[in-house]
Amino acid sequence: MKRTRLLERVRFIAEIHPVCGLLGPRQAGKTTLARMYAEQYYPDDFFFFDLENPADVSRLDNPILAITQIKKTLIVIDEIQRRPDLFPILRVLVDDPKNNHKFLILGSASRDLISQSSESLAGRIGYVDVMPFSLEETQEANKLWLRGGFPRSYLAPTEEKSLAWRQNYITTFLEQDIPNLGFQIPPAQLRRFWLMLAHYHGQVFNASEIGQSLAVSHHTVKRYLDILVGTFMVRILTPWFENLSKRQVKSPKIYFRDSGILHALLNIDTENQLFGNPKVGASWEGFALEETIRYMQITAPECFFWSTYAEAELDLFMLKFGKRLGFEFKYTDNPKVTKSMRTALHDLSLDTIVLVVPLAKYYLLEEKIIVCGLDELEKCIGQIKG
Repeated sequence: MKRTRLLERVRFIAEIHPVCGLLGPRQAGKTTLARMYAEQYYPDDFFFFDLENPADVSRLDNPILAITQIKKTLIVIDEIQRRPDLFPILRVLVDDPKNNHKFLILGSASRDLISQSSESLAGRIGYVDVMPFSLEETQEANKLWLRGGFPRSYLAPTEEKSLAWRQNYITTFLEQDIPNLGFQIPPAQLRRFWLMLAHYHGQVFNASEIGQSLAVSHHTVKRYLDILVGTFMVRILTPWFENLSKRQVKSPKIYFRDSGILHALLNIDTENQLFGNPKVGASWEGFALEETIRYMQITAPECFFWSTYAEAELDLFMLKFGKRLGFEFKYTDNPKVTKSMRTALHDLSLDTIVLVVPLAKYYLLEEKIIVCGLDELEKCIGQIKG
């Protein structure tokens, strides 16, 4: 699978900073992307450390000595979250005027969960989020929506094997990955929480309600959520506040970042099961929202939803290209303008609302409201940019 845009992003960031960090969930393709980058831009001039390999771990017992003796230009360190103590060492190395190395580090947790990274390498590191396959890369919307983008799930020979891989991934994540990050949470408890979140997908998050169901405090629930966000499993979409007299929703929404993981937790393994499931609309909304955010190349702090207690809402709001843009995601073959859309246009002073639907459509529904199929997003955004 070609990941041209991601590869170009890695090249760009690596030219700016002495350290480039590839962050994303396990099995999302970070190692493959790193090898593609190394082989293309540093052929025969790179060295790979895999911190899941005991031999490489032993070699880095004396990290400064080990790295300075390597005569290759590019040093790749995979699974860096296992050795957060290496971040201060990397700072010493990149600040040494005699150092000729460039570093590519790979981690399966966000920079907030990998302690010391932000402080130790501030100003010296740039990050690239490496998520599972996108629609832009696969060009198969329904298959990607059902299976999710994790390579081994998406490329599995059958739906049954795809689901089995995702179920094993969830178990490994709970029983091994979370403890390896230093969190001592019973796997069964975190699984119950994750299952509950599957039913909150696309809804406003209520920590107290979930806490009562789990018999834990809302602070514990928020901690669990932070862990799933920090490991790229869940997205928190924060509310946008406009200077209005209307009461606006202040709690965040939550979405699963990979639709295949959501479907595995809901025991959905075929298209027929998906299309007949009560969660089909919410599932598609989250899938389309995630694809849109990735295509627009905006970060979590740059995307919002908007909602009032008078039942006006907007699924996604962003400031992009010097414009105020709104997106609505509807699982329908008959899109219509709603009172909520007109309210959002007026109250948020939107330049455009893009109504994203599953079918291959592209037309102006009403002034400032465009209907766009998910696979027509490139054409639509090109028109908006002018």
